[in-house]
Amino acid sequence: MHLDGKRRSGFFLTLEGPEGSGKSTQAQRLAARLIDSGIPCTVTREPGGTALGEAVRQILLHSPEPSPVPAADALLFNAARAQLAAEVIEPALERGEIVICDRFGDSTLAYQGYGAGLPLEALRDLQSFAVGDLRPDLTVLIDLPVEDGLRRKQPDQVTRFEERADVEFHRRVRDGFLTLAASEPDRFLVVDGRQTVEVIEDSILQALRAGLGSRVQVPSRNEAVAPDASSQITSEPERSSLRMNR
Repeated sequence: MHLDGKRRSGFFLTLEGPEGSGKSTQAQRLAARLIDSGIPCTVTREPGGTALGEAVRQILLHSPEPSPVPAADALLFNAARAQLAAEVIEPALERGEIVICDRFGDSTLAYQGYGAGLPLEALRDLQSFAVGDLRPDLTVLIDLPVEDGLRRKQPDQVTRFEERADVEFHRRVRDGFLTLAASEPDRFLVVDGRQTVEVIEDSILQALRAGLGSRVQVPSRNEAVAPDASSQITSEPERSSLRMNR
């Protein structure tokens, strides 16, 4: 059940995790594999994925000092999320596609809730206002120690969340993600982000296969992917948004 109360035929998968967990890499690998097998999918990101969302992304991730306060962060993330849901996610689910989103509502709970200390119920109410009862069918949490993830970040990938937040903040975020996963074990798959890219991909494919059941035959990682498969991935609002740093 989603924004207008109707059941969609698609499948909504989100990738979550602390900084440097490799979500963006896995989103692209999964989408390329699906497209190569003729399975329609849309890959997008938060914040972003629409013209409005990309503008909000710049404010949220690269704003000058002083930074937005946590409440402003939560409102801006949900403004971008509302637009993404209405413009990209819902239509793709209506078309029966698999939607892969790099971050969604769990990130706001982890960062602005567990990390910054805003009330979780208020954040959940805000998300409900933004996207109705739209929820992921499967959420993959790629978990790894905070220090490992922060070391992975390249200079051009650093946002204000790395520049201006201390390690303790990121530890609270990580603990928040793990708490969320423990509270909804039927929705979450927790994967050790210290494993190889290939092992993580196998785990995601297996979980997606189980989630879809007999509806779609998801290929295994051993099946070849066309070199140009990623060029066929649907992404909004433009191809450049496929580079999902956060």
